Amino acid sequence: MTFYKVRLELARTDEFPEGSAAHGYELVVPLDAAGHLDEAVWRENRKRCVVRRFWAGEADEKGELTRTRSKAWAFSYAPGEDDDEPLFRLDTHVIKQGDYISIREHDGETLPFRIVRVQPLD
Repeated sequence: MTFYKVRLELARTDEFPEGSAAHGYELVVPLDAAGHLDEAVWRENRKRCVVRRFWAGEADEKGELTRTRSKAWAFSYAPGEDDDEPLFRLDTHVIKQGDYISIREHDGETLPFRIVRVQPLD
């Protein structure tokens, strides 16, 4: 099983036309040889699949990678789904440097994030 530390940084938005390295996520996830999330490994190692949300001017939030009732991947910071941040189509997405991922934030806004680093841990 191979775990990776993945860094996502805010991509271009109206508020940040150049993107922002001060807004994003770092996560530890299992990836298969093709770069997809490995759900079987995740099931056996949920506690290892953590996320840190960093946002300039705010305290970091620490949580975990989870599956919602609708089977979407999400970041969760507390029990229940109220605070979950779903990731758009992550079940079919290849996690590779330079690609983009959309995340629906706490406030309901969906923002684009660029994958800036995929570093093997094992």
